[in-house]
Amino acid sequence: MNIVSLRTFLAIVETGSLVRASEKMNVTQSTVTARLRTLEDEVGQSLLRRNKSGATLTPAGTKLLRYADIMVGLWRQAKLETSLPAGTDSVCNFGCHIDLWASSGKAFCHSVTRVEPKMGVSILHGSREELETWIGTGLVDVILTYEPGLRGNQTVHTLRPEDIVLYTTRVGSPIRHDPHYVYIEHGDEFRARHAAVYSDADTARVTFGCATWGLEYLLEHGGSAYFPRHLVGEHLRTGKLFEVAGAPVFFRKRYLVVNDDAVGGWGWIEPLIHRLQT
Repeated sequence: MNIVSLRTFLAIVETGSLVRASEKMNVTQSTVTARLRTLEDEVGQSLLRRNKSGATLTPAGTKLLRYADIMVGLWRQAKLETSLPAGTDSVCNFGCHIDLWASSGKAFCHSVTRVEPKMGVSILHGSREELETWIGTGLVDVILTYEPGLRGNQTVHTLRPEDIVLYTTRVGSPIRHDPHYVYIEHGDEFRARHAAVYSDADTARVTFGCATWGLEYLLEHGGSAYFPRHLVGEHLRTGKLFEVAGAPVFFRKRYLVVNDDAVGGWGWIEPLIHRLQT
């Protein structure tokens, strides 16, 4: 199966149309069409429904999407590891939840480059589900995530939980019943505790499954929301955000998960994990 055809398929799904996919890949629309047709011929199924408004996945296309993402990722990893930069002899493939990059994600990567100068670092960000898939298939060696699943060849290391604090763009915002409150999804445990504490509150009009995107929205439109403390430091210093005094504080657990088969010869990783835990 042609990797270029798979990449083209992913570009169409991402952009929603063959025209935008051709612009993204810097090729003609006829080239995109030909690549898609080749892929559909190989699979023996129609993968996309094309209409005036764009392109949508067929059931077969939905099934292929997951595997296409994995195969393209594995090919990227294979190319990286077989064409290492000058001065390096190995690569640490690191997957990080987007909301954890600003804290432990940066710290992990900086530590790797400091303690292992001959090791390259390849960094991917994704959702919790994507990270679990990537480490399970060997696309990444280490992930920094929330609420991980566990497979036989993995070891889960618990890091210090992060504070989830209520912040606002307006001094004096109420703790409860703020009409501009934005709900940020911070996992199952947060959802249950938040529901218990704010059982009398109305459902938020705006919700986000990602704290990073929620923060961007709040800074632009105003309001209040719960965020990890590490994510808002700069905005507290510049006066764009304020902590809501007296509001309940929640906690969210963080985990570093390693693929034992991949890191078996990395003598530096245990001390590094210990430093992240303290």
